[in-house]
Amino acid sequence: MTKLSVVIIAQDEERTIANVLKSVMDIASEIILVDSGSTDRTIDIAKSHGAKVYHQDWLGYARQKNYALELATGDWILSLDADEIVSNELSNEIKQLLQSDMSDSNCLGYRIPRLLFIGNEPLKHGGFYPDAQLRLFKKGAGQFNDRLVHEAIKISSNGTIGFLKHDILHYGYIDIFDFEQTLDKYAKLSAQEDIKSGFSPLKISALNYFVHPVWTFVFRYIFKAGWLDGSLGIKANFIYSNYVRSKIIYLQEVVKKRNRT
Repeated sequence: MTKLSVVIIAQDEERTIANVLKSVMDIASEIILVDSGSTDRTIDIAKSHGAKVYHQDWLGYARQKNYALELATGDWILSLDADEIVSNELSNEIKQLLQSDMSDSNCLGYRIPRLLFIGNEPLKHGGFYPDAQLRLFKKGAGQFNDRLVHEAIKISSNGTIGFLKHDILHYGYIDIFDFEQTLDKYAKLSAQEDIKSGFSPLKISALNYFVHPVWTFVFRYIFKAGWLDGSLGIKANFIYSNYVRSKIIYLQEVVKKRNRT
């Protein structure tokens, strides 16, 4: 059976970490948790579920995750956030893969659909799902790209990428206010990332400021059927469109500050 390392980064995640760890115990040969300074029960919970716990001061999302990848010893790696639970169906699907001869396959990784929850309510429409993420991959085949936010696995070798059918359950936000606050933080990081990597002047134009957020809401809420998620759908899509506007505002502020110096 192919050995699988489950790799998680965490800080103050006692709300979800036990369920995350329980969800992978049937498929993991080892569970590695890299903690960046929890002051709650995260570390105790992780150790009680058999995880190997390491401390690393915060390096940023991508570098922290890549540090955790280096600690893995399995043939394949499943990278999870500390609020992402492997569904029973996904666990069985991965188990079947591990029981096959994965070493002979040209497939170097698998994208996995991710279902977002706000509180205990799922967002199944509006572009929030399936949100497929490349999280299961052969050790040494890739690492997270160096971004301040929205980091993703980049496969460095030649090979194919497959798709799994069943979901990671992402319990990312306590409530809609938590969702709004987190997206505002991501908007600031995204503006910094645009400065670092370069951007078109059109991105901070007045036209983009007015049109892009409105089009984002219309596209996601109507054409991506966000309205099917009821009141949560309209709130989430409104917050997401405001996130798009906030990214433009923060980028404009950074550019103005840079031009003054």
